[in-house]
Amino acid sequence: MTALGFLYPGHSAEDDYPRIEQLLGSDIRVDLVHTDIGEDAHRVDALYETGAPERLARGVQGLRLSGAETVVWACTGGSFVRGWQGAHEQVRALARTAGMPASSTSFAFVHAATELGVRRVAVAATYPKDVTALFTDFLHAGRIEVAAARSAGIVTAAEVATWGEAEILALAREADVPEADAVLLPATALHTASHLPALEKHLGKPVLTANQVSVWEALRLADRRVNAPALGALFTREPIVQV
Repeated sequence: MTALGFLYPGHSAEDDYPRIEQLLGSDIRVDLVHTDIGEDAHRVDALYETGAPERLARGVQGLRLSGAETVVWACTGGSFVRGWQGAHEQVRALARTAGMPASSTSFAFVHAATELGVRRVAVAATYPKDVTALFTDFLHAGRIEVAAARSAGIVTAAEVATWGEAEILALAREADVPEADAVLLPATALHTASHLPALEKHLGKPVLTANQVSVWEALRLADRRVNAPALGALFTREPIVQV
């Protein structure tokens, strides 16, 4: 049994995690601990505070009791707003506090894109434009080229969590361009675990979503690879056939 630990801010799309655990269909356990988000606002100052060391440290106590072997800070905005260096410092501090390998969703996107050989992406973000720009800056620092980006301008995670497949697909289509090798949806507040096959079918290319890459990253830290086609190209390593 491999136990994966996640620090998840607040309550939005946390039900993606038991869904992903079920779809992995293996000896994988997903343990989720909720952290205090403070103010639910996709503003730089609020997101920065969401990922404050003391908030993450409080969450780590619960994960230690669960027996988790790795930990991922499952919040994209709460990591990339600190910039490339600041996000590295954040996960290093988390690893020291937790006493186990650690990462965050922002780094998971970079590592997952690299795994698939993706160098050019389209970003379909629910964030306001200024926050989306910080995510594209983070990707550039990770040597991922952003061919196009679309911002939905949503301010709260609570609103993002209400979106279904139709809204997610519409945003992804608006963001996608032919030169993009994959489409990225960065919000962990977005329910995507059940929609990955449909998204990849409609777009004809790999789709990377926040909760999906977070679980993949935790598995990577644990040196596990699981084949799970229902979780998209990332979990099969097979290219999507153009339609």
